[in-house]
Amino acid sequence: MFKRIREDISVVFERDPAARNVFEVITCYPGLHAIWLHRIAHFLWKKNLKLLARMISHFSRWFTGIEIHPGAQIGRRFFIDHGMGVVIGETTEIGNDVTIYHQVTLGGTSTHKGKRHPTIGNNVVIGAGAKILGPIKIGDNCKIGANSVVVRDVPPNSTVVGIPGKIVKRDGIRTTRVDLEHGQLPDPVMESLRQMLDIIHSLEVEVKTLKKERKGEE
Repeated sequence: MFKRIREDISVVFERDPAARNVFEVITCYPGLHAIWLHRIAHFLWKKNLKLLARMISHFSRWFTGIEIHPGAQIGRRFFIDHGMGVVIGETTEIGNDVTIYHQVTLGGTSTHKGKRHPTIGNNVVIGAGAKILGPIKIGDNCKIGANSVVVRDVPPNSTVVGIPGKIVKRDGIRTTRVDLEHGQLPDPVMESLRQMLDIIHSLEVEVKTLKKERKGEE
């Protein structure tokens, strides 16, 4: 137990350069509090003490701003940065060494019983505001860009951005012209405007060419 707690604290220092000392991390990091409370709630959930588990989960949501269903399965060294508005559904499965940012939703797309939330692999980073919906699988070592909406499986070692989410890099090779940084995501509106300007430019060139040919004929 204490080994896991020390591991959780060390992860904060590894992934958040703003962390200054252990006391600050223990007292001021809601993502850490949410994980610790979830472990208690999940233990009670597995013991079929579901009401008590839900009560602890509800308190955690009120205390941290992070909602994790007690049925969710979460691996080791899980880190929630900032955390406000994070929602993790009941049948979600999260691997080891996963990092997520605020306002991320790991949600369902069905009201049926059974598996209806995502499965997240190991060493995955999910950017702020991203939505991963349905019983899909996100492979190991993936990066999900901020505000992306992912509704299909993502193979390992991929980078996904956009609405709906599209793979822009896989196994270190770009699949589009987009380069991804956490704070430098493509703007779909600007991309559309660029495409329109390219078309207008090509039409202008064509019109000028036709005018020259017509003058030459005269």
